[in-house]
Amino acid sequence: MFKPHYIYNTLTDITPEFLSENGIEALLLDVDNTMSVAHANKTLRQGVPEWLSLMKENGLPLIILSNAKTKRAKLFADSVGLDVIGLAAKPLPFGYIRAARRLGVKRKNIAMVGDQIFTDVMGGRLAGVKTVLVTDITPEETSFFKIKRYFEQIMLKRWKNER
Repeated sequence: MFKPHYIYNTLTDITPEFLSENGIEALLLDVDNTMSVAHANKTLRQGVPEWLSLMKENGLPLIILSNAKTKRAKLFADSVGLDVIGLAAKPLPFGYIRAARRLGVKRKNIAMVGDQIFTDVMGGRLAGVKTVLVTDITPEETSFFKIKRYFEQIMLKRWKNER
């Protein structure tokens, strides 16, 4: 339920070849700490604009799936030229299902890319999409996030030891 299908250090490490080899035809993208440098920050991670161009050149449908308020998520999506579903209520599967319908791609051929196990990965698993966890995360400031990150680190260590 919590274990991602794939783990990468950053979003930009994901290649069109990897996606093709794994039957992934579309991506759902988280914003905070995945595309942007920190939670609630609009500054893109280094290499993200070029990565987005590469994905678009390869014909890969992309949509932002965010728990942020729709207005904030739309402002970010518009700045990078992507469609968006805000207030996605991750980890509930409803936003994932809506995104799949909007993209016109079967859920088994979609991957969710995000930095949080308890929202992005768990929600993707519940919705029947593949999951890609990116682990290059900026430390969070709030106690809630610090607790979540603590448990995520325990899980990541366990999975790395299973290899």
